[in-house]
Amino acid sequence: MKTIKYPNKSTWKEILKRPALDSSSLEATVKSILADIKSNGDSAVKKYALQFDKANLNSFEVNQNVIKSAETKLSAELKNAIQNAKSNIEKFHSAQKEETQLIETTSGVNCWRKSVGIEKVGLYIPGGSAPLFSTVLMLGVPAKLAGCKEIILCTPSDSNGNINPAILFAAQLVGVTKIFKVGGVQAIAAMAYGTESIPQVYKIFGPGNQYVTCAKQLINKEGVAIDMPAGPSEVAVIADETCVPAFVAADLLSQAEHGVDSQVILVSNSENVIKKVNEELELQLKALSRNTIAEKALQNSKAILVNSLEEGLELLNEYASEHLIIACSHADELAGKVVNAGSVFIGNYSCESAGDYASGTNHTLPTNGYAKAYSGVSLDSFVKKITFQKLSKEGINTIGKTIELMAEAEGLDAHKNAVSIRLKH
Repeated sequence: MKTIKYPNKSTWKEILKRPALDSSSLEATVKSILADIKSNGDSAVKKYALQFDKANLNSFEVNQNVIKSAETKLSAELKNAIQNAKSNIEKFHSAQKEETQLIETTSGVNCWRKSVGIEKVGLYIPGGSAPLFSTVLMLGVPAKLAGCKEIILCTPSDSNGNINPAILFAAQLVGVTKIFKVGGVQAIAAMAYGTESIPQVYKIFGPGNQYVTCAKQLINKEGVAIDMPAGPSEVAVIADETCVPAFVAADLLSQAEHGVDSQVILVSNSENVIKKVNEELELQLKALSRNTIAEKALQNSKAILVNSLEEGLELLNEYASEHLIIACSHADELAGKVVNAGSVFIGNYSCESAGDYASGTNHTLPTNGYAKAYSGVSLDSFVKKITFQKLSKEGINTIGKTIELMAEAEGLDAHKNAVSIRLKH
C-alpha cells in the first residue's frame, strides 16, 4: 500500500479515486451483449455461457432433484452455519416491517401507506472462484419476507454446468422460486428482457464485477429497476494507537482478496500504526490462497496519515466507503459522526466479515462513492410503498377551497373543476 502523509484537503478527491477500467470500451462490450440477448434470447445466452464460462449448456434451469441433492454434498457444520446466519439475517430484516398507519390529515381526509412486495425479482449471485452463497441469504431472506411472488436466481456454472452446492442449498432454504445456471452480463440481460427459458423480472439485485455493474446501470436506463450500483468491493479503516494492527491488516485483506479491482484504505493519526499494519499485511498475505489477487488489489490501495481522527473521519465521509471500520478508542463517538458509508463496524472486535456473513445486517452495499446517496439492501428494497387516501363529503368540503385556489393559481382549470363539481353537488 502506498503511504500518503498529511494530504492537503484540496488533494483528497484525487487521492481517493477508485481504480477503474476504460468505461468506453466496457460499455460498448456490455451494450453489444445486451442487444444480442434482447434479440436472440436463449441462443445468445447459450453462446455467451460457452464463451465466458466455458459451459456448453442444453438447458439453463436447475431441476429440483439437483437442488435437493445439494444438501447431501455439504457438511453438517456448514449447513448449521448457513442456517444460523439465515436466522440472524431474518431477525434483523423482520424488524424492518412497517405497520400501516391511518392518518387523518384534516377532518374527513384519511391517508395511509401500504407496503406491497415487488411481484417478480431477480437475484444475481457471483460464482466462479468465490461462489457467494452468503449473498443468496442476503437477498433471498428479505425478498421472501417482503412477499415477492417470484424470486428468480441466476449464477454462473462451472465448465461442466454444475453450480456450487452451497448456493443451491441456501437458495432452497430461503425460498427461491427458480434457479438458472447463467452468469455475467448475459444473466442480467436475460432477467431484464426475459428469454424463452428465463422469466423477465421487475427488479434486479446483486453484486458483481464492473461488467455486471455496467449491465445493471444500462438496463436501468431502459426502465428495469436495480438495487444500486454495486461494483468492486472496498473497505476503509480508521485506526489509532488502540487498534490491534493484526486485526486491521486482516480486515484490509478480507476485501483485497475479492478482486484485483478492489480497493482498501487505511486512515490513521499514527505513523507507527501504519508501519505495524503494513508489516502485518506482508506476513498475512503470504498465507492466503488468493494472495495474488489481494496483492494486486493492494497496489490500488492507500494508507493515509492525518493530523487527527476528526480530520480522518471527514476524509472518509468524502470517500463514502462500502464498509467502514472504526478501530479507535472513542469508536462509538466517531461512529455518530459518520454520514457517508454503506455499513459501519465499531471497535476492534467488529470485523467486516461479521456483516458479510452472519451478524444480521445486509452485505449488499453501495460502492464507488454511491454511499453518499444510496443505502444498502434492506426489506424496503423489495417492496413498493403505495399511498391511499379516502375523502368523505366533509373532507372535500374541508380542503376543497384550498385545492381550488392552488389549481387556479397554476392555471390548471380541469384540476379545479374536479373539486368544484363535487362541492356544487
